[in-house]
Amino acid sequence: MDALKILGVAAKASAEEIRAAYLLKVREHPPEQSPEEFERIRDAYETLRDPRRRAREMFLAADPSEPLVSLIAGERAPRRFVGPHPWMEVLKGK
Repeated sequence: MDALKILGVAAKASAEEIRAAYLLKVREHPPEQSPEEFERIRDAYETLRDPRRRAREMFLAADPSEPLVSLIAGERAPRRFVGPHPWMEVLKGK
């Protein structure tokens, strides 16, 4: 599930922005008219509202231009990791 895409918010969105996006989506897709879509929207909101689940969602996000490091450390964080890492060798199959 990509909660960011469902609610249409950025990775650095504040709690107020997430709540506003949630309320807007609920108005567009009320539970009486589209219960499946409402369920997806509610699950996305619950994921982004909880700090632990939000961090996990950011870690599993498919967009590599928004790393979790920059979300936590701010704009001063490096955009790339430099040098080889042991986990890269595991991915290569060595």
